[in-house]
This record gives sequence, structure tokens and C-alpha cells, in this order.
Amino acid sequence: MSFPVIRPRRLRRTPLLRGTVRETTLAPSNLVLPLFVADGIDSPVPIGSLPGHCHHTVESAVLEAEEAARLGIPMVLLFGLPAAKDAEGSSAWAADGAVQRATRAIKERLGDGILVATDLCLCEYTDHGHCGILHGQAVDNDATLDAYARVALSQAEAGADVIAPSGMMDGQVGVIRQVLDGDRFGDTPILAYSAKMASAFYGPFRDAAGSTPAFGDRRAYQMDGANLTEALREVQLDLDEGADMVMVKPAGPYLDVIAAVADMADVPVAAYQVSGEFAMITAAAERGWIDRDAATMESLVSIRRAGARLVITYLAKDAVRILNQPRSS
Repeated sequence: MSFPVIRPRRLRRTPLLRGTVRETTLAPSNLVLPLFVADGIDSPVPIGSLPGHCHHTVESAVLEAEEAARLGIPMVLLFGLPAAKDAEGSSAWAADGAVQRATRAIKERLGDGILVATDLCLCEYTDHGHCGILHGQAVDNDATLDAYARVALSQAEAGADVIAPSGMMDGQVGVIRQVLDGDRFGDTPILAYSAKMASAFYGPFRDAAGSTPAFGDRRAYQMDGANLTEALREVQLDLDEGADMVMVKPAGPYLDVIAAVADMADVPVAAYQVSGEFAMITAAAERGWIDRDAATMESLVSIRRAGARLVITYLAKDAVRILNQPRSS
């Protein structure tokens, strides 16, 4: 008998064979494309810190959603940039806000052809850049919940398929579930940013959304990334309050958290490959240090392997392009 008898390499000989036995797959249906919609612009404005992405008008956001649908991407996630900000972030719940208008326009054009998820937070809308209503220089949790309820109702009335609260306020899912259920939106699901870490990887997003805090930071309400047990507690609280899906953010630095959440949660798990993760791949590829396509797929497959059903990523369209390429050795 020759040595070795067991040869795992037998299953790696050809691309087709490797694909046949692959344990983790990535498909367009696993992807969610984030879009920024801005008031006060007449045409899309490129975002310097997110190459390939723009501040969209309502019209160009509709075109992006159409392209996503053609590519098989089932969901877009909308973020809004208002024309004016105030201390309460009142533009967030305006019926004619950028997110609300874009939601209505996308649904009118595409109907059930794509899902529209709306990020629910105040940081893009407040003049201080924090995610809630301030009392002094601290975010008032319960006053913020009242504002979140107004935003949720406004987004649902505009036609949002999924409401995605991201502010990490205690009780936010329960309050949103209550207001939706009490106003004919009982079938609207909530995708909760349940384990959202205070992270260094949000920089390009904050530049794109104009949401950098004017003072302090968000560590009093976003999670300490060192804490896995606390992350699982946050997820369980959101599940108990009625979350239909839960999210871990960022994705790449927290694959262990994604895996632990997927193991304990009985709902779909999403993960957000955030702007800083996108920026690292993009910048390194521009310098010729890594292969962009290979790094894109490796990073996204690792998030899927950890247990995420949905991956929110600025690389969504790139990933579909790569998936559609002929197999190579």
C-alpha cells in the first residue's frame, strides 16, 4: 500500500471538482448593496473615500436599484443625507426626506423586484453627529426612542420593505415593533444592528454620510469590540423584542462574533462589511499589493462561512461580476 492512503488533494484537482465539493457558497442572493441618497444635488456626486460609489439623487438611486435587481442582488440599504440638520435630526422622519422619496420611487419603479431596507439612525441628520437626542453631551436613550419610532413609521409609510435600526439604543427594537404593529405595518420586518461595535473601520462611511461626531465618540452606546458575551446578550435582547433578523457590524474583524450569533440565533444573521474593510481592499489593490477580485471573494466567502446569510457590502456589484466570470484554474 502506498503512503499516504488518504489524499485530500484528490478533490482539488480541477476547478469543477473543487466547486462541486465546496462547503461555503456565495451567491448574488446573499448580497445587500448600500446606497447614499442626498437632498440638494442634481446629479450623482462621487464619494472620494468610497471609490465607485456616489451620493445619489432619487433618480440615480432608482437606476442603481434597477441595476442591482438585474444582477440578482435582492436588497438595497438606503442612507440619507439631508439638506439641513438640527439638534433632533428631524429630517430623518420627514415625509419628503431623501430616503423616503427614494424608497417610494424605487418601489414604484420596481415593485417586488427588489427589497428596500432603510437604515434608521439620527447621526446623518443631527447637527452634532450623534445617533440620538442629547441631554447635555450625553445621548438620552429614551428620548431617542421616541424619535426612532417616528422615523420607523415614516420609512414604513414610504414603502420600506425592511426597517434597519442601527443606533444601538436600549429598547429600540421593541419600540419600533410596537409602533409598526400599531399602525398597519405588522408585516414589516426589522433587521436589527444588534452587535454594532465602536470601530475604527467606519471612517470612510462617516465621511460619506457627514456623520462624524462634533465632540466625543459613540463608545457609550456602540459596543466594545472586545466583548463577545455582551454581543450575544445584545442579540438576545433584540430577539426578545421582536427582531426578525440580526446583524453584526463590522464583519471581517468580528467573524467569531458572527459565528457565535449564527449558532445561537433562530433568525437570519446579516453582517456588514463596512467602509473601512472596503477601503483596505480597494487601496491595496490600487497599489498593486493584492489582487482585488481574489481579495473580494475571499473576504466575502469568509463572512458567509462564519454564518452570515446576508452580507451588506460596497463590493456587492463587484462580487456578482466575479461570480459571473468563467471558471478558471
